Amino acid sequence: MGTVVDDAAAAEFRAFFEAHYAELARLAHLLTGEADAADDLAADALMALWHRWDRVRGADHPAAYARGVVANLARTRIRSAVRERRRIALFWAPRGAGDGGAADGPDVSAVVDVQEALRRLPFRKRACVVLRHAFDLSERDTALVLGVSVGTVKSQTSRGVAELQRLLGPETPAAQVQVAAAGQRAGGRQ
Repeated sequence: MGTVVDDAAAAEFRAFFEAHYAELARLAHLLTGEADAADDLAADALMALWHRWDRVRGADHPAAYARGVVANLARTRIRSAVRERRRIALFWAPRGAGDGGAADGPDVSAVVDVQEALRRLPFRKRACVVLRHAFDLSERDTALVLGVSVGTVKSQTSRGVAELQRLLGPETPAAQVQVAAAGQRAGGRQ
């Protein structure tokens, strides 16, 4: 009887994987700005979910739980990258203002600009903007994914969009920032 439950759990996980892998990889890409790392982060998140699948499958919102795992892994990756950049900066003299973050593939210039601006946002603001505007999650679902209050989601999203406007220039209205962020969803990972 144990193998029937195990087979059922494996089938459920396989269906969950197929339904959510691309979305989780897209989320990882938008949060980290690294296309190459996105698949790895999504796979790592799904591996973690598989190890806790008995708990995850009983959750009210397994997809939200999965997004939270991806967000946490992305945050860890970003922190590691920042620490590494600081270590490198100790050994090399600064050579210029830019850090050369070019986008992959034939992106539309507006999407490239939004990607660069997103990379410059602090993690929580970036996560709120991406989840709300690129993934069309409600404030409640975004709060659930990030483990914060709905009020925090509202304020961080508003501040994030305002900061994107500042980074992208005063001629970029909030609607255009949101449309450009949503365009990232429509275009998928580049």
